[in-house]
Amino acid sequence: MKCPIVILVVFLSSLSVYAQTRPPAPVSPELLPENRVTFRCAAPNAKKIKVSGQFGPDLEMEKEQGEGRFWSVTSAAIPSGIYEYHFVVDGMEILDPLNPNIKPQRNPGSSILHLPSTPPAPWDLTDVPHGAVSQHDYLSKSLGKWRRLVVYTPPGYRSDGPKLPVLYLAHGSSDNEQSWSTHGKAHWIMDALLAAGKAKPMLIVMPDAHALAPGAEWSDDYAEENTTAFCKEMVEDVIPFIGKSYQISTLPADRAFAGLSMGGHHAIAVALNMSETFSSIGVFSAAIPGERVIGKAWENTPVINSNLKLLWIACGKDDFLFERNQSFEALLKEKGVTHQYIVTEGNHSWPIWRRYLFDFLPQLF
Repeated sequence: MKCPIVILVVFLSSLSVYAQTRPPAPVSPELLPENRVTFRCAAPNAKKIKVSGQFGPDLEMEKEQGEGRFWSVTSAAIPSGIYEYHFVVDGMEILDPLNPNIKPQRNPGSSILHLPSTPPAPWDLTDVPHGAVSQHDYLSKSLGKWRRLVVYTPPGYRSDGPKLPVLYLAHGSSDNEQSWSTHGKAHWIMDALLAAGKAKPMLIVMPDAHALAPGAEWSDDYAEENTTAFCKEMVEDVIPFIGKSYQISTLPADRAFAGLSMGGHHAIAVALNMSETFSSIGVFSAAIPGERVIGKAWENTPVINSNLKLLWIACGKDDFLFERNQSFEALLKEKGVTHQYIVTEGNHSWPIWRRYLFDFLPQLF
């Protein structure tokens, strides 16, 4: 009978040989020096595969030598940032199967590529004090169904600590309540600003901006009905739920709202119809509401100007909603509503909205 020690030595020796000969696990996306990236996809029977993303032109993949199971391509240098991408396999769009980082959406279709900057950008993970991100399920009485929201609390938050102000932050039409944290990096942006002493501690509440389930395509009728239902739920369910769950101020002066695209549609309605509830509003690349939503607000311009400390509107020159935002800004001037309007470079995408949030947060409270 062999000695147990000998058996163990033989086993460990065999394991070491296996570890040395075993091929490395495939990685995608693989970050390389000089911000080059290798993408891989296992599709042995595919005829054509490409990578399509926000970082530049499509990249054609080729079969790797060997067994021919994987396709791959290595990019040229890509500027640092956070990008959405997907594979196109024989005409079919798919997520990157090797990448667990997926953009939260109602119908997920994008993987996430994150290339950190040097020095770090506000949306990069850095060695500073970090707050906490929590997810809550709650029963919405106004909608008659269970709903979900995400809450950021700043570093050092205590349930018996000082009462904090709150920013309610809404996503766009294709996204969900997790988009602002998972893809927008709102929590890391807030952490960076707090560490630099450029913003005040606050909660960030990220609700599901689809109070009503949308159809296959955006429509003005849906937008108006959804915004009306969303605003009602904010007052009757969301704000009371946060008040019971967290140590927050209940003063309108300590309550802000911001949103992008469809969330910007909500934000405009909140600004003009609910200025007694929110004192600061951020409107990012907004879908502009029609007269049925905001028409009556023009009768109360002095009240709006008295209540709102800040109405901050921003849109990129290449955004498909830019002309509508230009017209809306002209309407605000005509009606005498006090506001700030910022025109930037960029289109209708998350790299722009992260920057807007970074610029907006230091102006609050």
